[in-house]
Amino acid sequence: MKQLNRTNTGLEKRMPVKIVQFGEGNFLRAFVDYSIQELNDKANFKAGVAVVQPIDRGLIQMLNDQDGLYTLFMKGIQKGEVIQEKMLISSIVKGVDPYANFEDYMALAEGEDLAFIISNTTESGIAYVSSDTPDMAPPSSFPAKLTVFLNKRFTHFKGAPDKGLTIIPCELINYNADTLKDIILTYAEDWKLGEDFNYWIEHHNSFHNTLVDRIVPGYPRDEIEAYNQQLDYKDNLIVTAEKFFLWVIEGDEKLKAKLPFHQTDLEVAIVEDMQPYRTRKVRILNGAHTAMVPFSILFGNETVEETVDHPFTGPFVQKAVFDEIIDTLDMDKAELVKFAEEVFDRFRNPFIKHMLSSIALNSISKFKVRVLPS
Repeated sequence: MKQLNRTNTGLEKRMPVKIVQFGEGNFLRAFVDYSIQELNDKANFKAGVAVVQPIDRGLIQMLNDQDGLYTLFMKGIQKGEVIQEKMLISSIVKGVDPYANFEDYMALAEGEDLAFIISNTTESGIAYVSSDTPDMAPPSSFPAKLTVFLNKRFTHFKGAPDKGLTIIPCELINYNADTLKDIILTYAEDWKLGEDFNYWIEHHNSFHNTLVDRIVPGYPRDEIEAYNQQLDYKDNLIVTAEKFFLWVIEGDEKLKAKLPFHQTDLEVAIVEDMQPYRTRKVRILNGAHTAMVPFSILFGNETVEETVDHPFTGPFVQKAVFDEIIDTLDMDKAELVKFAEEVFDRFRNPFIKHMLSSIALNSISKFKVRVLPS
C-alpha cells in the first residue's frame, strides 16, 4: 500500500499560508482544517494552514511525513438517515515544532499572506504563566508563545495597520478570545513591549469569541483495519467525527467577508453575541444529557443511544426537551426546534457510544447549570 503524501496523491500544489493554527490534535483537524478545506473547495478561499505544535510533544513529525494530508471519516444520523462520508483533507501545508525549530516558528510571523490565528490548546491552554519571559525559545504557555509571535510581526512590519491578524480561539471556555487578549496585554505590560505594540494589538488585530460543537472520537484504534481497507494508501492520521457541525463566531460584516462560509454548506453563524447559542447548547444538549442520567440508569440503559431508543426513557427525554426546556429559551422557536431535532439525531448516532456513567460525573454541579434554569 502506498504512503500518503502529496506526490502519490497528485496534490503537490500547496496554498499560501493564510492561517497559523496552534494545535494539531484530532478536534482541530476534524473541525477547523475540514472547514478550511470546504472554503478552499467551494469558495475559492486559497488558504493554507501552518500548524504549530503548542507543547513539547505531538504529531508534527507524523503530519509532515504525510505532507499535511490525512483522511476524515464522518459518520452520523441526519433526519433519520445513516450518513457515512470520507474526505482527504489537504488544507494543512506545513507543520512547525517551536521546541525543535523556534526560528521556523518565528518566521511564520513574517508571512505576507498571513491573516488568521486559530487555536485549540484545551481548556487549560489559555492561561497566564508568570514564569514565561520574552527571551524563552519558546515560552511555555500558548498565550506567551502568541505574544512573542505577534511582537515579532509588529516589529517586522513596523506596526503596519494592515498586518494585524484575525484571532479565533476554539478552546472550550466562555469568552475565550476576550480572555486570550487580556493575557496577551498582561504579558505586553510585564515584558514592557511598549505602548505602540499595545495600540496595534487593540486597534489592528481582532479577537473573536467562539462556540464549537462537534463530537470527534479521533483515531479509530480498535477498528483501524476496517478503515484502512477503505483506502488505497496508508494513513497514520485518520480521524473520525460525527456529521454534525456548528461553529458560532462573534463578529461583524467584515468577518463574514473575510470568511465566506455562506458559500459552503457548513453551519457557521457569525453573530454579534454568541451567548444565546451557548445557552441553547447548554440547556438542550447538555441539559438533556444530565436530566436523562438518573432514571435511565435505573431502567438498565448504559448509553445515550439506548436511552432515546427505549420505549419509556426515550419519550420522557423528548417531552422534557420539546415541551419544557425549549419554552424557557428566548430565541426563535423554529430555530430551537431544529437544533433539538439535530440533537436527537446525534443522540441516536450508532457510531458513537456515549456512556451515561461518564455524563454522571459531577452531576450535582452540572444539574445547577444545565437543568435547574429550565
